[in-house]
Amino acid sequence: MYLMGRVATDDGSPVPHDAVVERVCNGRVLQQTHASPRGDFSMQLGSMADTFVDATGDPQTNRASQYGVAGGASQMGIPRRELVSCELRASISGFRSSIVNLVEFSTFGNRIDVGAIVVQRGVKIEGTTVSATTYAAPKDARKAYEKGLEAESKGRLADARKYFEKAVEIYPSHANAWFRLGTVLQKENENDAARTAYTQATTADSRFLAPYLSLASMAGEAQNWTEVLSLTGYILDRDPLNYPDAYFYNSVANYNLRKTEAAEKSGLQAERLDLRNRFPQLHLLLAEIFAQKSNYATAISEMQTYLKLAPSAKNADQVRERVTELEKLNASASTSGKPDPK
Repeated sequence: MYLMGRVATDDGSPVPHDAVVERVCNGRVLQQTHASPRGDFSMQLGSMADTFVDATGDPQTNRASQYGVAGGASQMGIPRRELVSCELRASISGFRSSIVNLVEFSTFGNRIDVGAIVVQRGVKIEGTTVSATTYAAPKDARKAYEKGLEAESKGRLADARKYFEKAVEIYPSHANAWFRLGTVLQKENENDAARTAYTQATTADSRFLAPYLSLASMAGEAQNWTEVLSLTGYILDRDPLNYPDAYFYNSVANYNLRKTEAAEKSGLQAERLDLRNRFPQLHLLLAEIFAQKSNYATAISEMQTYLKLAPSAKNADQVRERVTELEKLNASASTSGKPDPK
């Protein structure tokens, strides 16, 4: 079984030659692999590469049975419980790395493409993508939490809710369990209860930033733009590297509050960090910002990117019509001798 992906810098500069990707489980480095000069990497689970002295100084041997599945079991996929407390990060001198939580990925098959690990020079990160309360939870609470994750991944929301509620009942400080409970409640359209669960997660661990992002998303749906700015500002002050979605929501909020320059700044940062293209609508937002500045060529490019990412979107025809309008405006600006502003 392989974990595959790439290391990328946030500004598009070349990846340092000494880039090492680490697999960390329960706070311990279990495996390392070097990235190629282009940033690509591949890490085999359950191989002899798992055996070395980890960051704590303890010799780690035979990790395949503990954190990976070797041999014939690979065709069955990777058991989700083996990746619950595991994450990937890049280790490069002078750089801070984003974190990839492995539990977020489908474990069927024998390859997982984790996308990009983004690194940025000299960034101070005070928030976390996974709460340390998970590791402090009693065994019964951890077991209930892991069962909840498995049930949620299979779409059994009622079971997942039951397990997450059990986890927080046993250990009320289990921030991750509160967060996952909020996610399940939101999927069940119980928004008030979901908001309460997310808030409980922030109370249990204020450095755990994922629930703040969920609260920001809910505030955005309610068009409470001031609250969106407050929540996303909290996230980005503590971790400017791991949350492109926070930059996106921040940009949307600023745009609706008519703070165009701030909206553009956050939108461009979201675009740089969103290497998995999870937010096609970001390009529409940037297009309108550039169109307002009469930067028609860039606006057209952003809309074309949106259509490439979402060719079957409900508004695709409207976007194509808007592209035609902008092309006429761009042509008119060119013939009048006025350069397209940059």
